[in-house]
Amino acid sequence: MKRRDFIKQASVGAVVSSAAAAPAIATTTKSADTKIKWKMVTTWPKNFPVLGTGANQLAELITEMSDGRIEVKVYGAGELIPAFEVFDAVSRGTAQIGHGSAYYWKGKIEEAQFFSTVPFGMNSQEMTSWLYYGGGMELWKETYEPFGVIPAAAGNTTVQMAGWFNKEINNVNDLKGLKMRIPGLGGEVLKRAGGTPVNLPGGELFTSLKTGAIDATEWVGPYNDLAFGLYKAAKYYYYPGWHEPGTTLEAIINKEAFEVLPGDLKSIVENACKIVNQNMSLEFTAKNNTALDTLVNKHNVDVRRLPDDVLNKLKELSHDVVSELAEKNKAAQKIYDSYNKFYKQVSAWHEISEKIYYNVR
Repeated sequence: MKRRDFIKQASVGAVVSSAAAAPAIATTTKSADTKIKWKMVTTWPKNFPVLGTGANQLAELITEMSDGRIEVKVYGAGELIPAFEVFDAVSRGTAQIGHGSAYYWKGKIEEAQFFSTVPFGMNSQEMTSWLYYGGGMELWKETYEPFGVIPAAAGNTTVQMAGWFNKEINNVNDLKGLKMRIPGLGGEVLKRAGGTPVNLPGGELFTSLKTGAIDATEWVGPYNDLAFGLYKAAKYYYYPGWHEPGTTLEAIINKEAFEVLPGDLKSIVENACKIVNQNMSLEFTAKNNTALDTLVNKHNVDVRRLPDDVLNKLKELSHDVVSELAEKNKAAQKIYDSYNKFYKQVSAWHEISEKIYYNVR
């Protein structure tokens, strides 16, 4: 759907949903005694470790830091709306805040995927640096502006695993015909390699993999994947997560609801997002290896590295996919130029800092 068509449709939806949205926005005044009630809708299963609980923490922080002046109630995927309708709901004002990741909206805003993750691109530390010190955040806000939505970084998965497979991947040909749940730019790369990408919400992964509806799935990493029980549905667990080297999760905020807040509450919302953005990556770092140890030593999971020829081919295709997106879309080109410039700079530094240190320590 083209952007102008989406905006037109969203405008119609705003009229229809105004009865639901208006009370929460109308009661938002500058009075310190006013109790503001916000709904948060998420793309994650309710209370799911790190992703769902990260959204819960964001809601709790906003409520606590504001001393209850903003009260945020969280709805997991499917409770109030389906997982992939979060952006629409926040844009319309049906909910005042949402939690998900930008690549889920690629059907509406193709260039938004750069704010989530780029295959073989920047890691979590680099992504956050680009957003806050490389001009990324300004471009992100500009991208969402026509939809009445304000974005904020609110979590990062760090480097993911390549995923769970019910067939061995020994060479590039093994990707042909592979039906795999994989979103965003990574999905397009798999398609170029001859596979079939499928975009499913997290709550449907286990059943789809177990029943054979899909041959493989990526999710996040050991800690989340263990919680989902994916080891019960697939034989092989491959690494590295070439497709999602540092996926930014986002809070999206209805612009009208945000702009009527007094300055201190705006600051609380913004800084609560920054806290969760840091905490989530720290939690994954702390818990992933313990979970991996459990998967290997308790559940006998077969952990394998993707062959070099497969990774090299995927990297080549990734470059093509990203470059072609930039070439056909002026907004994407602007974002890609900024991303790529920062990527080159930070990579040069990390070659003699992070990378060399990992190699020698």
